[in-house]
Amino acid sequence: ATEYYSPDRRFILGAVSYYEGPGVYAYEISPYDTASAEMVTTAYRTIVENAFFGKELYFHPTSTAVDALVPDLPDDVKVITTEDLFAGIDYQPYNLGTTTGLLRFKTAEEVDGQYTPFRELVVLDEVPNDISITAGIVTGAFQTPLAHINVLSINRGTPNMGLRDAQNDPDLVALRDKWVELTVGPFDWSIKEITQAEADAWWEDHKPAPIEVPQIDDTVTDLRPVEDIIADDQPLADEIRVGLTRFGSKGTNYAALYDIGDAVPIQDAFVIPFHWYNHHMESNGLRDRLLELLADPQWSDPAYRAEQLEAFKVEIVDAPLDPDFLQAVFDQANAQFDTSDPTIDWRFRSSTNAEDLGTFTGAGIYNSQTGDPEYGRDTDAEDTVAWAIKTAWSNLWNPRAYEEREYYSIDQTQVGMALLTTPNFPQEEANGVAVTNNIFDTSGLEPAFYVNVQREDYEVVQPDLGFIPDAYLHFFNLPGSPVVYISHSNLIPDGTTVLTARQINDLGIALDAINNTFRPVYGNQPGVWYGMDVEFKFDDKNDPGGDPQLFIKQARPFPWNQ
Repeated sequence: ATEYYSPDRRFILGAVSYYEGPGVYAYEISPYDTASAEMVTTAYRTIVENAFFGKELYFHPTSTAVDALVPDLPDDVKVITTEDLFAGIDYQPYNLGTTTGLLRFKTAEEVDGQYTPFRELVVLDEVPNDISITAGIVTGAFQTPLAHINVLSINRGTPNMGLRDAQNDPDLVALRDKWVELTVGPFDWSIKEITQAEADAWWEDHKPAPIEVPQIDDTVTDLRPVEDIIADDQPLADEIRVGLTRFGSKGTNYAALYDIGDAVPIQDAFVIPFHWYNHHMESNGLRDRLLELLADPQWSDPAYRAEQLEAFKVEIVDAPLDPDFLQAVFDQANAQFDTSDPTIDWRFRSSTNAEDLGTFTGAGIYNSQTGDPEYGRDTDAEDTVAWAIKTAWSNLWNPRAYEEREYYSIDQTQVGMALLTTPNFPQEEANGVAVTNNIFDTSGLEPAFYVNVQREDYEVVQPDLGFIPDAYLHFFNLPGSPVVYISHSNLIPDGTTVLTARQINDLGIALDAINNTFRPVYGNQPGVWYGMDVEFKFDDKNDPGGDPQLFIKQARPFPWNQ
């Protein structure tokens, strides 16, 4: 209270960090320190006069509040920004660990949406939007910690790192197409050649344990509003456990968000239970067709398997949808959603029993679909509601989704797809993803929210190449709730941020409530790091042309490779 916040403090605190990549010594104070520009100047000059690196010293502002001191600092206090520091770094570890595999050099375009053998360790030129299971990933361009492929790496427990110009690194090039052991450490990395026998032995010792998915309860048939899924008078963990068997993980967790109240604003929604996916599969002979495919002698060939799965998805979409069920979907949506705006489509989002399971997120392996109700109920042409429902169901059999489940020995005959149904966002002003804990400090000593956010509907978790989001840590529960920016979006003017201070605070309130609500369900293991992975948008749909408001899209346990 005295040394960080009082103007009458006895000490001026801080630390000198040496950033090895750019070769920079930097004096830094805590993001929440309220030291004045005069105090910073006194400390800086004292260090310069008494340290062997004094003439090389910079002052590095560690938060937006500390950055506000810069205009008042004298010219002899040299300032370096976070962006300048990161520009001089050649190596970034994202998911630590050791792995073995066959070292392959590929492009991001080659692996995106294509099958890559899981025993391969891939060196990529850029960051792909998607990648199947691999032994490890090295990208020549830097990622963000919440990039889609890093969340996948954390979920799978596979090492992931960024190395500037990786495809020309001599240590990697020398081992191209050889069996190797790669270690990704917090400060450096190493790689060495091994034999295939050594790699095989390592794999047998480290392959993941089989995962059992929740058994589907097919007896629930009603299209249920999210406010009616979670009982307020029952333990949330018990309600989620039951909901997973009826409505899938995404729909059930969304219902839990509804019960939090005004602190967590969400759209109205209902869930189509597993029953109707099963009904579509069985009434059209698709369940038997699936069993035929799984028994095919050629099914062990990954290329053949991917080809057949894509064809099977088409069969699911081409099969007729139960007209009474489709009528029920229209009736429920028209009863719950504001249908006065004809530009608002309906969004059908995957809610399976094989995602968001803690150790298995299934991040990105299923696709959501949008249907336009203006087309009516008498057609299932592309972009209609019937087409969107069937296409969303078919995405359960995305080849990459199948391979991901197979990697964890999930019984493919036991998976199903429910659908979380909401109005679509036609044009949001900002979108992002956050983790309700500090992924850079798993000790718990400095808890914070880590946020990636981008303007409008530009992707954050699966961005186009070269697009960088705002990334910041929000120390919400510390005095002053300081915000520390790690990177700034390159799609907005210099010196600006995607979110306003008010929006950052609104998001912080919601993240805090989500973190506290779900802790008894997903964070009650002593000594195990816990955080919720939260997707959000800011949209002016409730006040067109006005101040965009926060909407939480989903929350699920963030995987952490302990």
